[in-house]
Amino acid sequence: MQEMSVFWLRAAVVLYSLGLLHAILTILRREERFFPPAFTGFLIGATLHGVSITERWIHKGRFPVDNFFESIGLCAFLLAVSFLFLNWRYEFRSLGVFLFPLVFLMTLMGGMEAPVGAWTTTVRSAVLLAHVTLVMLGYAALLVTALASLFYLIEERRLKQKITSRLFRRLPPLSTLDAIITGAMGAGFSLITFATILGFFWARREGQHDWITQPRIIISLATWALCLLMVFLRNSAGWRGRKAAVMALMILGCSAITWAAKLFLKPS
Repeated sequence: MQEMSVFWLRAAVVLYSLGLLHAILTILRREERFFPPAFTGFLIGATLHGVSITERWIHKGRFPVDNFFESIGLCAFLLAVSFLFLNWRYEFRSLGVFLFPLVFLMTLMGGMEAPVGAWTTTVRSAVLLAHVTLVMLGYAALLVTALASLFYLIEERRLKQKITSRLFRRLPPLSTLDAIITGAMGAGFSLITFATILGFFWARREGQHDWITQPRIIISLATWALCLLMVFLRNSAGWRGRKAAVMALMILGCSAITWAAKLFLKPS
């Protein structure tokens, strides 16, 4: 029974990944053509998620909230059910850009309580290389986002105050800078998301039983959550201009803290 509950939970993670793919395509391409299959997969995933919780409840004889993994898995299920209700009642499909990745990542974390299978040295090296490469590319994209945001703020101030300095006269127009911010932000979020997923597997396989409570893991998750909030507000709430630029600079600061944490906060 316990093994089946883990199986259903991990099957739900696979189906939830369709929602993650929908969110990434929406962010990068600004279109929602993949929403129908993603929503179908999300619905089936939520059903299997509920089956997993029920089976674990029956097996334990009590409500399964004994540890972090069970609790976050339950939170992910409640978020999934909430989205299904909101979409049914109000057709609030744009919320999926935010909730699909969040539910996926939370469910993935909940499904990693059971031991992860052993891997060979080749697989270990490949996972580490892929994780580091994705992180570096993601941070590079965030740096481009932050620089474009900084130039946006400078150009906006120059236009409002009618400053004619030659130093900033060659800056691209605001519309071009806004397009750069959108593209780099979407790419950075996508890369960091995949890096976070690989990082989870790495930390679970290489770390101690309490790997999820390590400060560097928590800081990384906080940075990812801020990236998710940033792309959601930009794509669904219409954040443009100054608000988006300021938030992009905040994300860069959080990314710097995350990088420092990975360097100096080693697992005990």
